[in-house]
Amino acid sequence: MTSAVFLIFGATGDLARRKLFPAFYSLYRERKLGDRFAVIGLARRSRTNDQFRDDVYESIQEFARYNVTKDEQWDAFAEHFEYMSLDINNVDGFRQLRELTDRLDVKFDIGGNRLFYLALAPELFGNVSHNLKAGGLLEGAGWHRLVIEKPFGYDLPSAEKLNAEIRKVFEEQDVYRIDHYLGKEMVQNINVVRFANAFFEPLWNNKYIANIQITLSETVGVEERGGYYEHSGALRDMGQNHMLQMLAIMAMEPPSRMHPEDIRDEKVKVFRSLRGFQTASEVRANTVRGQYTVGNIKGEQIRGYRDEDKVNPESTTETYFAARVFVDNFRWAGVPFYIRTGKRLPVKTTEVVVEFKNVPNNVYLSRKHKLEPNLLVFRVNPMEGIYFKMNAKQPGSEGTIVPVAMDFCQSGQVGLNTPEAYERLLYDAARGDSTYFTRWDEVALAWKYVDKIASAWGERTDDLHLYTAGTWGPEQGQQLVAEDGFRWWPVNGQDEGEVTWGHTQM
Repeated sequence: MTSAVFLIFGATGDLARRKLFPAFYSLYRERKLGDRFAVIGLARRSRTNDQFRDDVYESIQEFARYNVTKDEQWDAFAEHFEYMSLDINNVDGFRQLRELTDRLDVKFDIGGNRLFYLALAPELFGNVSHNLKAGGLLEGAGWHRLVIEKPFGYDLPSAEKLNAEIRKVFEEQDVYRIDHYLGKEMVQNINVVRFANAFFEPLWNNKYIANIQITLSETVGVEERGGYYEHSGALRDMGQNHMLQMLAIMAMEPPSRMHPEDIRDEKVKVFRSLRGFQTASEVRANTVRGQYTVGNIKGEQIRGYRDEDKVNPESTTETYFAARVFVDNFRWAGVPFYIRTGKRLPVKTTEVVVEFKNVPNNVYLSRKHKLEPNLLVFRVNPMEGIYFKMNAKQPGSEGTIVPVAMDFCQSGQVGLNTPEAYERLLYDAARGDSTYFTRWDEVALAWKYVDKIASAWGERTDDLHLYTAGTWGPEQGQQLVAEDGFRWWPVNGQDEGEVTWGHTQM
């Protein structure tokens, strides 16, 4: 890893505690983070360095992949962490921050590199960026990179305003917009599987693929995020970023070079090819929104969304979103991409299912047998892997054909100690690899697509469908797929009709 001073704004927040500090420790343990680094924690509350290091230790102890004890190795690691109380509206505070940064730069022989991680509310990004410049933190040798979290705006106009503020200070090449799903091992593996195996490319088009389904389901509700979720909903919280990003990865063309900009160029082409909605009736014909009500999950009584803390008792915010999306280019013309996401669903999972077209009816074996379509499934979460389903003769039978499965469990091969998404993304940002960060034109095109849906939904509320917590969303979500003669495939690999003898671990 390139040496750098990492300045973490929002260092006392939940993201830093759960993800960032454990990521630093894992990178340090795996020697991807050497001795020429420093981490400055920044927040309003007052903390001493010792208190801050204790906070870091507790977060690592609770959330890191590696065990930690307070010994010589810990002391060597903790020495690189310092804390400073900062009012982000006070330019003088940023000048003091520069003095601290310069001192640590000299102490650890870092060479002037700075990575500013804003784990803050988006409306603060612009102000912090301007004060970083006014405080002198962008002067001198070395590179200066800005890492920012989603949500990047609330809609296209707010995103454009936010981007304009940031671009007054930082060049686009130095802005790293995080979508943590792009840091997940299996998401990054999708294009390797696609482009490193010759037998996939001839099949990866509308001649052989019937549809592609992307499911991102959660069993949790809004928890303590009711206030945020009321202004976001499933469409903005998951659809605009995670869902469309995974769709782009599945649909993109092979890049001409393994260069970050070439890879992101191909994703932008997908976003430009998305079939937009011209009218509100088109939106309602191709999307479904729902909201969970009282239900039961694993024997636990679950309250409805409108009963959650900080939620309007008459809220029309969607907690479930499904859509039929078309990519109007030569490769994908006519192939529906079905995406769905929701809270309080039966299973926590992220999966991408590629359903291939079936063999012709009344030809050879299909005359006597009901043949199931072949499926290629990328399991992103919770168990990472690849699952392939095909038809085969059941041993010992008189020609009985049943679906069988071949299953590569990546988590089973690597073990449960697989690197977390934030480890990869921190590592990439420090190295200057922007492949798995979203570029501004990606963000803008995604907002343009999503804004049409949000605008149509804002015209009326009678298309908000209620669903019981613990179910797979409203019935209209099933009908959306059934209209085209398809069905949502069961998540986590196994279909009810599969037999255990055919499930082969690879």
